[in-house]
Amino acid sequence: MTEEKTPSISRPERILAYMVVTIVGVSIAAFVAVMIGTATGMHQADFAGGVWPFVTILPLVGLPIAFLLLIALMIVGAIRRSRESRGTSSR
Repeated sequence: MTEEKTPSISRPERILAYMVVTIVGVSIAAFVAVMIGTATGMHQADFAGGVWPFVTILPLVGLPIAFLLLIALMIVGAIRRSRESRGTSSR
């Protein structure tokens, strides 16, 4: 019987994956909060005070950052698989 080696996920890949999931989750939560605020009758001027400016801008910044992190995750994964197929390791 031959043993199949299961691919090991490196620490940088795991960190990038958690960062992507967290940023997307927080951005979607902020987007939903703005939608709920608008549905409950808040007007444009109501979003100008308190924490609302941050909440309204968060999806505009967070989602592109998450997309770039996702691309970085794909690159790191491709490099790892390339090294594993050659039989070399950076560890």
